[in-house]
Amino acid sequence: MNDFFAAYLFCWISACLVAVGIFVRRAGGLEITRRAYWRFLLRPWKLITFAIASLGLMGIAPYTGDMTWDAFDAAFMSALTFATAPWAVGVLYRTLRGQASLAAAYVAACAWMFSASWSYDLYLLLRDGAYPETWAANIGASSILYCAAGLLWNLEDREGWGVIFAFMAEPWPPDARADGFARVVWFALPFMLLAGIAILSFVW
Repeated sequence: MNDFFAAYLFCWISACLVAVGIFVRRAGGLEITRRAYWRFLLRPWKLITFAIASLGLMGIAPYTGDMTWDAFDAAFMSALTFATAPWAVGVLYRTLRGQASLAAAYVAACAWMFSASWSYDLYLLLRDGAYPETWAANIGASSILYCAAGLLWNLEDREGWGVIFAFMAEPWPPDARADGFARVVWFALPFMLLAGIAILSFVW
């Protein structure tokens, strides 16, 4: 591994360790640690769309011609995205609005990068013994999917608001209840279409 990749690896591992330290110290103040977040995330329509997306990524991996993409990294990156993207996207938006702290935004940014990039890099480094040359291209491609997933799984039909991104209103995460997927689905389609196009582009 050359000096650049060694330095990059050191920097992002250090960034993740700092994020873990902040997470441990502020766990009670981070939405991702609350039951309300997981109740909000584990709604049937979100679990179904997650299953379809992750199985699709795992299923097409052998046909892409990309030796860095296999069923294993497709699976763990999908799981990390499902678990963290709705929270990370929401926190970063709310930080810009002055509704979340910079510390929370730092942890969210590291969760984004680890889920969309650094976990992929680490897996391939361990699998192949070399840092993947596709690391930079993967950041852009995977971040598009990560952001789209975070927006998709934040959609909510909220009384008095209509269909919105849940992080735009209080409380967030919202109280657990049915969210009228019959209305949400029309707003979800563009994000699912974007993800589908991005995934199929790898095949072509």
